[in-house]
Amino acid sequence: MIKRGSERDFFSKLHKSTTRSPLERMTPEKPNNMVVAKRFGKDFWDGDRKYGYGGYVYLPGRFNAVAEELICLYDLTNESSILDVGCGKGFLLYEIQKILPRIRVHGFDVSSYAIENIHPGLVGDFIVHDANHPFPYQDNEFDLVISAATLHNLRLHGLKNALVEMQRVGVQAYLMVEGYRDEKELFNLECWALTAESFFHYDEWLWLFDEYGYDGDYEFIYF
Repeated sequence: MIKRGSERDFFSKLHKSTTRSPLERMTPEKPNNMVVAKRFGKDFWDGDRKYGYGGYVYLPGRFNAVAEELICLYDLTNESSILDVGCGKGFLLYEIQKILPRIRVHGFDVSSYAIENIHPGLVGDFIVHDANHPFPYQDNEFDLVISAATLHNLRLHGLKNALVEMQRVGVQAYLMVEGYRDEKELFNLECWALTAESFFHYDEWLWLFDEYGYDGDYEFIYF
């Protein structure tokens, strides 16, 4: 059993490898772009960069190192089960399943477009569901519950539900959210973010974890 409630470093290298110019998004059009992005439809995933990803396509091996670290750290095997909260198109789960072909994978996302465009090679159970609401799974149903770059898109009441539910349905849990440590990172985050509802200092995130009883692992990415 791993030590619970530890800060991890799975995604930070990937995050830092992408070049961003946060100030370029701070235009008079940004409020409208945010409205479009928060629909989480085709524009967000595969439309213009001003609405989101600017084309969220599978890049072979991009998430391979993350998948290997998750498998190793959480002792996942072909007999394990995993749930991805905010799974998007399932690219990370696909990398995990390439290594463990018989692992049982589940995922949900608020975006019907993402679920309709799940990686075609991924075998599992994927549904449209809003993390603001109770998860449709049993207590401790999964060996590991993960959520990457999703929970900061919820407001405070939704965060409480998601953290409580991740704790409830998973034996182990890991999440990654956006945060900040100083004024520069807060400014960059506010400039760059299109869908985030919760802009918290890392100390505030830790306080929320304690307040809502989440003792899983976590990671913060900074801009």
